[in-house]
Amino acid sequence: MSEPVTKPEEAEPQGGFRARHALLKRLADVVSLPGSRVNAFERSVIGDLLVEMLRLASHDDRKRVAARLAPLTEVPNALARMLLRDEPDIAGLLIEQCASLSDADLVACARDAATEHRLLMASRRGLSEVVTETLMSFGESAVIEAVLTNTTARLSQVAVEGVVSLSRTDRQLCAHLLRRPELRPSGAYVMFWWCDPDDRRTILQRFAVSREVMQEVVEDVFVMASEENWQDPVSRKALQFIERRQRNRAAIEKSPFSDLEQAVEAAARDGLTREVATEIAHLAGVKPITGAKIMGDPGGEPLAILCKATGLAKTELTGLWRSMRRPELAEDGSPDPVWERVQVTYDMLAVDRAQTVLRYWNWSLSSALTPALLRVIREGEEDEVDDYSAPERAAMLALAENFGR
Repeated sequence: MSEPVTKPEEAEPQGGFRARHALLKRLADVVSLPGSRVNAFERSVIGDLLVEMLRLASHDDRKRVAARLAPLTEVPNALARMLLRDEPDIAGLLIEQCASLSDADLVACARDAATEHRLLMASRRGLSEVVTETLMSFGESAVIEAVLTNTTARLSQVAVEGVVSLSRTDRQLCAHLLRRPELRPSGAYVMFWWCDPDDRRTILQRFAVSREVMQEVVEDVFVMASEENWQDPVSRKALQFIERRQRNRAAIEKSPFSDLEQAVEAAARDGLTREVATEIAHLAGVKPITGAKIMGDPGGEPLAILCKATGLAKTELTGLWRSMRRPELAEDGSPDPVWERVQVTYDMLAVDRAQTVLRYWNWSLSSALTPALLRVIREGEEDEVDDYSAPERAAMLALAENFGR
């Protein structure tokens, strides 16, 4: 048998074993042949042999093989699995360049390899929902941020909900998440409570949607529900979310104040007591816990939303602001930036859109609360989050800080 012709790159292999170096290259070349030259079974057998050799090969040899295989449309499965778990600079060649890797290959790599591998994978083009969900499940901020900024990656709603929850403590994720097309109003509304002013403005501009279409298609259903004396709690709750009127007429009959404006006037004159705050919440058509969350928010934008949604004028907004002893002027006499931002929020929102945000908050912060959910919020049993509905999860996140967590 004649000796093979020595090629230039085989002349001085690192490690001193010319035969091993040449064999690795030749086998990698054979694996790279088109299907017309090598069938699937032959490719698989060669791949198995390469795996055994690469276990003892040098770092440079493994890297050369990975670079040779990366452009292929078909890589033997065992060989791909091994190289994907190799050092990041080796695995990265396949992660970044190899289009033939399946979701199963990528998910297995994400689960078995290190953070560096997941970070490389997060920037890969065309990641599917199952892969991004796996990458994000580790809770690694750098990886999650890389996935969120990867415009070709697709996110599942489970993954989005997970990032919404993480953003409560990792605030830098908020801005990235708000750019994702997969984020829905339910997630944006609950994120609002811990977002910075710029992100809050983005949420209101993008997600404060109108209910006009819903109001048009269910107009006759209001009549039906009224004829049934509003006995069905399911339709009653949904119609309360859709209807145009925000203020609670029934609360006015029981209130010591003639209307919402008088309650606000009393607060501005005498200061905002717990009793008056509760009355304002009832008259505004929200539950006291929702009103407390709104009035206790340090940013102030929720107060502007409450006033706009209920038809209060800007003078009432000013009165409420003063009743809470919030500053209108900075120390140098210029307008206080927080108060300026609250007024801008009031001006930028239409009544209908402000009502959508307010009603979702009220829905998630009050009607979703049950004794069991309150226990989960107090005790921090977030592992049970999948057992709850979207508004219940929203309440769990938004109220967590109120319970000292």
